[in-house]
Amino acid sequence: MTPAFQTVGEVAAVDSGPAFKSVHFGGPDEGIRLLRGENIEPGALRWARTKTWPESMLPGYEYLAIQEGDLILGMDRPLISSGLKLARARPSDLPALLVQRVARIRPHSINGAYLYYWLGSSEFQQHLKGSATGTQLPHVNLKSIREFKVPRFGEATEARIVEALEDHLSRLDAGVDYLDAAERRLGSLRCALLDDAFFSVQREEHDATTSSVGRSEGWRTVALSEVAAIRGGIQKQAKRRPLLNKFPFLRVANVTPTGLDLTEVHEVELFEGEIDKYRLSKGDLLVVEGNGSPDQIGRAAVWDESIADAVHQNHLIRVRPQGEIDPRYLGLVWNSPKIREHLSRVSSSSSGLHTLSVRKLQQVMIPLAPFADQQRIITTLEERLSQFGLQAQHIAVARRRAASLRRSLLAAAFSGQLIGSASVIEQVEECGASAAGEPPPEKVLI
Repeated sequence: MTPAFQTVGEVAAVDSGPAFKSVHFGGPDEGIRLLRGENIEPGALRWARTKTWPESMLPGYEYLAIQEGDLILGMDRPLISSGLKLARARPSDLPALLVQRVARIRPHSINGAYLYYWLGSSEFQQHLKGSATGTQLPHVNLKSIREFKVPRFGEATEARIVEALEDHLSRLDAGVDYLDAAERRLGSLRCALLDDAFFSVQREEHDATTSSVGRSEGWRTVALSEVAAIRGGIQKQAKRRPLLNKFPFLRVANVTPTGLDLTEVHEVELFEGEIDKYRLSKGDLLVVEGNGSPDQIGRAAVWDESIADAVHQNHLIRVRPQGEIDPRYLGLVWNSPKIREHLSRVSSSSSGLHTLSVRKLQQVMIPLAPFADQQRIITTLEERLSQFGLQAQHIAVARRRAASLRRSLLAAAFSGQLIGSASVIEQVEECGASAAGEPPPEKVLI
């Protein structure tokens, strides 16, 4: 089938809202919800962080109300790794008002679901990538949304395309839900394993989540400052632009929830005597000082000295184990849920940013095992966490395959192939597997 084309602006009304004055914002139950960019996730609106507008000030703003079936697009930084921030408004999302840099796309002469799936395609992402403006906070404009072209096949054919897509996508989504559940279960097992190793009393019976390492006499609780030297890092300034005496410079981005990520390491200029002061050593624990999310505060990774003469920025705090504590033991206990919960509590919050400090880290109390117990714990936990890591890798591979299959389904749908022969879905699976770098599956598994 050869489609005709219309623009989004011809088949839907595309609008955005104004900037509301925060001085009038209320709590979650104090007025009408404001639909902001942070409320939009790929596929759904989330209302965990909600600002409201007083109902007494509603007159004059009624035109900003969203309706069921409206397509909502986040206009700030839309091209994120998890995909476009695009969702369809549901009855449970009402009432809500549109705000600045959130686009409302209201279909009027096209099947709303058909348009939603088309805007969820990679073609729309690529179109927006070229239209984003601004340096501090890149965003797309309404004109670029309105000008995007939509393939048209006729009302009846488009309804059949939606029906076929939703049939296949519902099965795909069920598989992704299973992956989500598996990932949550894996996280729970990891948390239980770490907490049991360091904080639970020895049990007579152990299940799959317990460390089974046993405990000898001599365990005690100590302040971190008793077993480690703690210091801050280098503040990035204009005078630090790397020119004559440049060194590798680790940033917060290099310390991820799953360990070090050294794919992109910046450089910084150092002055006389600074390399000896700030050089990282193998076994140093790098702790993230600040984060907008309290559950990410204090995340840490053990430096492996894979880059010589590296230093770190001031938003990472260096914890250097000394004396009777093994760096690997410290890394494991630091990432245990109880320590992470404590860090979340003690971090201060200013304008939504949770921060730690050298002083606060010095006062953190940790369980210190005798050195022989530390070695047993390290051996046991690293083996089990390695097994968990392999499972996480399998889940990640399955997610990539699901994402590839989704893209292939959308491509087949809007080229008119999905409602053709019964063998098309098999071709789509082969295409999806190929894009993920895997052999074609014999049948749909997710």
